[in-house]
Amino acid sequence: MKLFTTALTTTLAATALFSSAAYADGEKIAVFTKNLTNPYFQMVRLGADNAAKTMNAVTQNYVPTKPDSIPEQMSQIEDVAVKKPNAIVFIPVDYKAMATGVAKLNAANIPVVNITDRSESGKFVSFIGTDDYSLGLETGRFMLKTMGGKGNVVILEGVKASLSNVDRVRGFKKALDENPGVKLIAQQPANYQRLQALQVMENLMQTFPQIDGVLAGNDAMATGVIEAMDAANRKALVIGINGSKEAIDAIKAGKMLASGDPGGFEQGCLGTMVAIRELRKLPVPKEILFPAFVIHKGNYQAFDIAADKRVCPKYEDLVKK
Repeated sequence: MKLFTTALTTTLAATALFSSAAYADGEKIAVFTKNLTNPYFQMVRLGADNAAKTMNAVTQNYVPTKPDSIPEQMSQIEDVAVKKPNAIVFIPVDYKAMATGVAKLNAANIPVVNITDRSESGKFVSFIGTDDYSLGLETGRFMLKTMGGKGNVVILEGVKASLSNVDRVRGFKKALDENPGVKLIAQQPANYQRLQALQVMENLMQTFPQIDGVLAGNDAMATGVIEAMDAANRKALVIGINGSKEAIDAIKAGKMLASGDPGGFEQGCLGTMVAIRELRKLPVPKEILFPAFVIHKGNYQAFDIAADKRVCPKYEDLVKK
């Protein structure tokens, strides 16, 4: 069981939306995620749905049909501000651009729990996420150590504007600084998308005859890299981030070296638990940062569970006081 760093506070202020009586059950929780293509966000939604079911609440998911669409998420926010669910679990598609959307939710007096990507501004019940710098650093260190501290590597970035990408790449670069025998020969974005990563990797393999390792900013891109290498009959160590089921399967098969786990399912669980506890006037954490954890061949068994078979841990196990 992973331990979590917490800063606890009790948030008991009622908003104009709620009466003084605590909710018994049946709360409606709106859950905002970035897209339908990244398995990480599927894990978040599954965690949120599971937690709500356990606590006798209900979720409604809001997902842009076009990945990471700012206009579409803004439209969904405007819809939710009118419909007024009891609370919101929110991942902004862009941590800066969605600040005006968060302001609309705050103006509607709907409690908001911010998870995964920290919004640049707004009033939130809690923030629940991970230290993406540490995640990139520890996952990068694992690969470079396995390489023996020498060789040629490439970095595949996610969405350049996203905080997760900035911090993960910064972690990768720190790991590279610690290993002067490793040469960074290319760094290109693939926007956290499998197909884009496949195409980028195809081009990189044509340019560079020797690639020993690939630091991919998420599992979807790592999967695309592996597909491209398999088609070209090339081999390299590959790491991803997200701890997705596809990554676990690839680690089992020996195709992926490791995946950094930000606890997407647990973030969905805890974000929803916190939203419901806030409505029920129970103590909630002001912030929780999930620690960096690297899944690899030696420990993947604990994570080898079908996404729809996972069950949220108990709140008390997630929040270590």
